[in-house]
Amino acid sequence: MAAVFTDLHAQSGLKSLEDFLSGKTYISGDVISKDDVKVFGAVPTKPGSEFPNASRWYDSISAVLASRFPGKAVGVKFGAAGAAPAAEPAKEAADDDDDLDLFGDETEEDKKAAAEREAAKASSSKKKESGKSSVLMDIKPWDDETDMKKLEESVRSVEMPGLLWGASKLVPVGYGIKKLQIMMTIVDDLVSVDTLIEERLTVEPCNEYIQSCDIVAFNKI
Repeated sequence: MAAVFTDLHAQSGLKSLEDFLSGKTYISGDVISKDDVKVFGAVPTKPGSEFPNASRWYDSISAVLASRFPGKAVGVKFGAAGAAPAAEPAKEAADDDDDLDLFGDETEEDKKAAAEREAAKASSSKKKESGKSSVLMDIKPWDDETDMKKLEESVRSVEMPGLLWGASKLVPVGYGIKKLQIMMTIVDDLVSVDTLIEERLTVEPCNEYIQSCDIVAFNKI
C-alpha cells in the first residue's frame, strides 16, 4: 500500500514522516527508490534535530543525489520570501516521472563519464613503479686454487625477484689470485644488497667458493 504524506513543509507533516521512518532506512524497502526521491522533493529543507529519523533519511538521499549531479550548486529560491511552498504543486512536480527520472537507463554520456571516473581512480590509486639500481660488486675467492668458473656459476645461480645479473670479468688481485667483478640490476623495493650478500652469497653452498663480497659502485637508475 502506498504511503501518504501531506504538508511536508510544516511541522505536522514532518512529524508524520518521522514516525513513518521509525525503524526504516528508506520509504519503500531496504534500498533507495523513486518514492524516496518524490518525498525528498516535497521536503523544502533538512528536518531539524527534533526529527532524527527524517534528518538521517534526508542526509542519505541528499548524498545519493549529490553523487548523481557532481556540479557545484550555488543555491536557488522559489516564490516570495517567507512564503510556504504550496503542497499541491510540489506533489505534481514529484509525480512527474517523465521530467526527472534519476533511476532510468544511463545515457551514453553517463556511461562514458562513469568509465572516465573509474579510469582516473584506478590511475591515481595504482602503486608507483619501484625504482631500480645498478650495482657493481667484487666477489673474492678463498685462494688461487678456487675454481673461478664454478664461483661465477654459484653466483649466477642465486635467483631473487627483482634481481638481474649482468656482465662480469675476472680481475687480478695479486699472487695469482683473481676476483670476480660482476654487474647486477636490482629493483630497490624487492632486493636488499646486504641481504643478498649475507644470506645468499656468503652461506652454503656459495661459500664453498666465495670468501667475501664488496660493493664497488651503487647507482640509481
